[in-house]
Amino acid sequence: MSDKDTMNQERDDIAIRVSNLSKCYQIYDTPRDRLKQFILPRIQHAVGRQPTQYFREFWALKDVSFEVKKGETVGIIGRNGSGKSTLLQMICGTLNPTTGSITTHGRIAALLELGSGFNPEFTGRENVYMNASVLGLSKEEIDHCFDDIAAFAEIDDFMEQPVRIYSSGMYARLAFSIAIFVDPKILVVDEALAVGDSRFVAKCMRRIKDMQGQGMTILFVSHDVSSVRTLCQQAIWLNKGQIVENGEVFPVTGKYVEFMFKDELLEENEIKEKYIIDHSDANMSKNSEGDQLTISDLLLTENQLDIRPVIHWGSHKGIILGASVCDEKGIRKDVVEWSKSIKIIVDLLVPLDIPREYLSVAFSIKDLKGTDLIVSTTNDYAKIILPEQERFSVSFHMINPLVTGKYLLVVAVENRQYRDIHYYEYFEGAHYFMSLANERFFGIFQPAIEQYVTTV
Repeated sequence: MSDKDTMNQERDDIAIRVSNLSKCYQIYDTPRDRLKQFILPRIQHAVGRQPTQYFREFWALKDVSFEVKKGETVGIIGRNGSGKSTLLQMICGTLNPTTGSITTHGRIAALLELGSGFNPEFTGRENVYMNASVLGLSKEEIDHCFDDIAAFAEIDDFMEQPVRIYSSGMYARLAFSIAIFVDPKILVVDEALAVGDSRFVAKCMRRIKDMQGQGMTILFVSHDVSSVRTLCQQAIWLNKGQIVENGEVFPVTGKYVEFMFKDELLEENEIKEKYIIDHSDANMSKNSEGDQLTISDLLLTENQLDIRPVIHWGSHKGIILGASVCDEKGIRKDVVEWSKSIKIIVDLLVPLDIPREYLSVAFSIKDLKGTDLIVSTTNDYAKIILPEQERFSVSFHMINPLVTGKYLLVVAVENRQYRDIHYYEYFEGAHYFMSLANERFFGIFQPAIEQYVTTV
């Protein structure tokens, strides 16, 4: 094969090519500045003066280049404002670049902003025909696939109603159904599956996997790293309009998660410092000698509580000094690895007038939807009698079974004397953390399961 044939084959293998792509927006402080920019520079130029600029430049994207091969599924990740949606809009042709070029091969179906491309006064049926015709289908082709679109969307009689009365979930179902049944070569999904019920999201995920098997090229944008790892072979990480990493999905998403948690930790520390200053004179708990404990005393623990809990209540708020997810050495970790030893450590200051006989320390790990995934207490199995001293720690040891995702730690101090548990303190959101697995797991969590094959 000649070099020219090799180059042509490589060119035929590319579904999307983005070259030195940039997008600049003009930011005006006031509407008056926008009017000045429209009129005055022309006058200044006409009289030989240097034109004045009345706007600030904001580069949503800057010199972005990459290629996506046919049949690949590529995840685009990055925090809000990183340029993900701007990039997808330019790939889909709904936004023009300032500089650079985009080359695509094949029909593109896009799920961008919720309901984008829909006329709110049109019925669902009318929007199906309008959107499909924009994508290049003839009326006969739309007639042929309309029943499949309606069946997948599951909006029944609402198909004949104007979409302005649709819920966000109905919008998403109809938009997704149109996108997958117009025979696209490239599917672009921008957080469109973040709305709707979990059953339909699972249905969409199955459909996306079917389309992957058929060789469709997919660009998938999501803040859910576990979904990106499950669906994608490659990942592109954008930050402040530029590519930080571009490559295989697991190393790229791993670096992204570490970056995000470092960034959030810096923000949390700033808030804690402000909290200490603002509350330096606040009334705090007292120790057994009656001496007042300062904020600094309570923050001496390495397992500091997150000061932005989901829920925090109880009859003795303040006795939980700290709680965190740690590695096997007891060091607090914001990112833990699947199948590695971890510890849940809770630091306590429990007044001596609280009887130890029925005292229990509990923890729970929840997903961000609030579902309890793992729960354990010192009252389980061989009941532990907690020490007759005020300051002590309790640790729970286990092998981390959590698949890739974000989780939160809940800790509680309880009185288990009666059937109805009394809470001395309940703290939901004591530590927000992430678990990373380098394997493609399904399900909520994955314990290390031994496997055997027995022959007959």
